[in-house]
Amino acid sequence: MDSYFNEKTSLDKIIKTFGGLIEGFKEAFKNEVAFRQEFYLSLILILAGFLIGETEIQKTLLISSIIMIQIIELLNRVLGNTLDKILFDNHSLLKKAKNIGNAFVFLSFGNAFITWILILFF
Repeated sequence: MDSYFNEKTSLDKIIKTFGGLIEGFKEAFKNEVAFRQEFYLSLILILAGFLIGETEIQKTLLISSIIMIQIIELLNRVLGNTLDKILFDNHSLLKKAKNIGNAFVFLSFGNAFITWILILFF
């Protein structure tokens, strides 16, 4: 009986997954203006997080709060694009789902704002 760890398919899966990750990132960067703007701002804020944070915990909180914005923004875009493909008409559930996705993004910005304010001023 062959071991699962001896199979080369697990490495192949990792390589294919990484390729898909790069393609998805390129697609989002190319087609989503808000993602590009937030990405550039995130680069600046992540660098600032490294410089501002006095302890490793502070640096981690500052940086992860910014990265969370990017993650939630991508999830919101996926949700919106998927719903646009599935529901062709302007259904009330479509509007509700998109509004909830926008609320997620807003909450992630609020989380980052509160995190930065608390670490900078308290």
